[in-house]
Amino acid sequence: MTTASERLGPPGPGRAAAQLGKPEVSDLTRARVRSAWLFLTPMLLILALVAGWPLLRTIWFGFTDATLDNLESYELIGLENYIFLVQDPTWWRAVWNTVWFTLVSVSLETILGMAIALTLNAHFRGRGLMRAAVLIPWAIPTIVSAKMWGWMYHDQFGLINDLLMRIGILSEPLAWTADPDLAMWAVIMVDVWKTTPFMTLLILAGLQMLPQDCYESAKVDGVHPVKVFFKVTLPLIRPALMVAVIFRALDSLRIFDLIYVLTSNSEDTMTMSIYARQQLVDFQDVGFGSAASTLLFLIIATATVIYVTAGRLRLDGGR
Repeated sequence: MTTASERLGPPGPGRAAAQLGKPEVSDLTRARVRSAWLFLTPMLLILALVAGWPLLRTIWFGFTDATLDNLESYELIGLENYIFLVQDPTWWRAVWNTVWFTLVSVSLETILGMAIALTLNAHFRGRGLMRAAVLIPWAIPTIVSAKMWGWMYHDQFGLINDLLMRIGILSEPLAWTADPDLAMWAVIMVDVWKTTPFMTLLILAGLQMLPQDCYESAKVDGVHPVKVFFKVTLPLIRPALMVAVIFRALDSLRIFDLIYVLTSNSEDTMTMSIYARQQLVDFQDVGFGSAASTLLFLIIATATVIYVTAGRLRLDGGR
């Protein structure tokens, strides 16, 4: 009389994996993985050349005294650039400006984006037209938006001063982008106007994927809509919301074009990217500018890792 193991024969890789508690991987899955790597390899190689090599070269220049007029003649100076950088109060002013800009702008964009997304997720006439209209500020190139708002902020001919003076809020025109107390807020308002549609789009996509049976049950039970939002909607769209915040935070931490067009090199609004550009181009100090750029990269990478880890968020949307 034969036993069960004798009838099944010697254990193969699949049975051995099953006995060890590991999921069995089929030949089709292995083939798909190989095909995926085959298609991804050219892209990864190009990405390494386009992004990896410049990054490594920038890190290398951060340890040298290279200048823009002669990149071939330089000497290694170790950590001198970084030591001088962390002792420069202008750098820390730029770091604070960047962090403040990111916190305020991303917070406002998230709140406004959520409100607009909830509105656009409702059923009403003209919803499609409204969704298209909301995306217009985001579709306008940043340089065009900055120049447009620069004219609107103009202290002599600007539309904003004229409008506020007509309705009696202002008694005299304000220099929105030149006043140290107003410049950063003026820049933040432009950024909120331009990129709130981006947050709206991502949050709206998350809202439209939610199951409707939860809302139908809450409606039958007579649950207040505000309670439904905090107990049902917000937890369900949390992964999509966190991804949207990550994208916006990364974009805000490296902000350059909008602020540079509106306020140039003003220390009141100077960000880390503008500081690095000033050292590299205006002062032609490639070594010091590369050190600033490297620190900017490390700050953004660290912030991303902390945010993802603290939120226990996987990039695939799971938890």
